[in-house]
Amino acid sequence: MKLGLSGSLTQASIRSPLTPLFLLVALVAGLIAITTIPREEEPQISVPMVDIMVDTNGVSATDALDLVTRPLETIVKGIDGVEHVYSQTQDDHVLVTARFLVGTREDDAILRIHERIRANFDHMPEGIGEPLIVKHGINDVAIVTLTLAPKPEAAARWSGADLRKLAEKIRLEMTKVDNIGLTYLAGSPADEVRIEPDPAKLALYGLDVSEVTAKVREANRTLEAGLVHDQGLSRTVTAGSSLIGDHDIGGLLLTTRAGHPVYVRDVATITVGAPHGLAALRSETRTPDGQWLRTPAATIALAKRAGAN
Repeated sequence: MKLGLSGSLTQASIRSPLTPLFLLVALVAGLIAITTIPREEEPQISVPMVDIMVDTNGVSATDALDLVTRPLETIVKGIDGVEHVYSQTQDDHVLVTARFLVGTREDDAILRIHERIRANFDHMPEGIGEPLIVKHGINDVAIVTLTLAPKPEAAARWSGADLRKLAEKIRLEMTKVDNIGLTYLAGSPADEVRIEPDPAKLALYGLDVSEVTAKVREANRTLEAGLVHDQGLSRTVTAGSSLIGDHDIGGLLLTTRAGHPVYVRDVATITVGAPHGLAALRSETRTPDGQWLRTPAATIALAKRAGAN
């Protein structure tokens, strides 16, 4: 029987002593490919998004829409490569998001935004601060999330703020792992100090809110005062200090009336706690008696670096 081309090649491969060598090389090449080629759920495509955040202190959402949002949208829509523009306008804050065409380099996208806004910033109204520009990409999406929640028997000993502090420590350790990129926390927000002036007490002492604000801002400041050289050593001298907690803030002297000092605590209520109106993460666990126990929780989100396996 006469063999065709494929039959002749097959016969030559079977009889050739090089065939096992070719198989071995193919096996080694496959193993190298498995260990070196990235394996990931999200493909490495570039779909850059750029957020433009503008603080419009004292401007209502209705006025900010006409004065800031629409001019910004007009500027961004004219940038080469921008496919969609989204915006959110609220009192004291404007957010404009530009989504670029697939394949646009992230560095090129944010550079175009920077250059165009700087070239047209004179279109913004007076008193509006320079916008904050932040880019986002596919690698900002978390691939692993770790949620911390206390066991039912220990739930009474853990608050949302305590869990957040623990999660922050773990997050800092996670950033040391190879190929870990962006990390962030979700859950109970960090505590904040709230100063709520009492209008009646302010009027009693002849003060206004701006005086309280200025006093706290000026007191919560440190600056380098110079250097001191002594015996071959150089030391930095720092003036001022940061305020720690409600006690330091409440003890700030505002003025004196009839020979008596007036402190911040005399005209305002100072509280320390989570911000009002923000959602908190909760974990629900079924207890042995069949009831659901709700406990605070905190989640650590981890994204990877570009091209990482």
